Amino acid sequence: MLKPIASLILSHGKKILLTALFLSASYLSGYLAGKFINGTSFALPVISDASWGLSFSQEGAPPQGNASKDYLKQFNAFYTGDSEEQVIYLTFDAGFENGNTPAILDALKKHQAPAAFFVVGNYIETSPELVKRMVKEGHTVANHTYHHPDMSKISTKETFEKELSDLEILYKQTTGMEMKKYYRPPQGKYSEKNLEMARDLGYTTFFWSLAYVDWYQDKQPTREEAFKKLLGRIHPGAIVLLHSTSRTNAEILDELLTKWEEMGYHFGSLEELVP
Repeated sequence: MLKPIASLILSHGKKILLTALFLSASYLSGYLAGKFINGTSFALPVISDASWGLSFSQEGAPPQGNASKDYLKQFNAFYTGDSEEQVIYLTFDAGFENGNTPAILDALKKHQAPAAFFVVGNYIETSPELVKRMVKEGHTVANHTYHHPDMSKISTKETFEKELSDLEILYKQTTGMEMKKYYRPPQGKYSEKNLEMARDLGYTTFFWSLAYVDWYQDKQPTREEAFKKLLGRIHPGAIVLLHSTSRTNAEILDELLTKWEEMGYHFGSLEELVP
């Protein structure tokens, strides 16, 4: 009696294993077929909840994002610019102020390099004079949401809009100006629904094509580590994400911009990417 039962379990176990292997192979082949056909890259679907990520395959070349440029375009979203032009778009995420932004602004001014600062409510509340300086010196102050939540978990358009509009109101009260409808999801967390909501509200969403781990206050990268990543992975059309809270960024930015210029790059404004 036990032998037939064992045989039955073994038989079904093999079927389950084969089915699992078949489904895995089918998924993989479908993924690869969607990604490359005759060497041409095609848009991949965005999963319901995702964190922005990059894959660098060749030094000096644009990385592959976890959603393609063509796919993002339908949502008025970008992660890189023209890969044929030696231009860099500088962006800074500003969650709070810890004394490093003035040096960053000084370096940008010296090189006449425009930048976009994606700020949150706390930043405007605690550092209004720095926000005004950003505007005065020709930089873009953009929307990183009021409270810096995981926006991919927000399901209603009303709640999504409030995170953005509350920051716009505070910005106008502080500067007397309208905030550009440029948006960056906190921590790069997004969903396709988020992208749709941002587009429908008139926002352009900006991810990035170059960043490095610069946000840990008690574990700042060394100068050498920073240059290795930021020089080795720079590429035409790069949207660079740096954090204004980084002591390393404040210390090296002048030299970094000089090195990029020596490599033949110039600095552009995100406005150049928006139709």
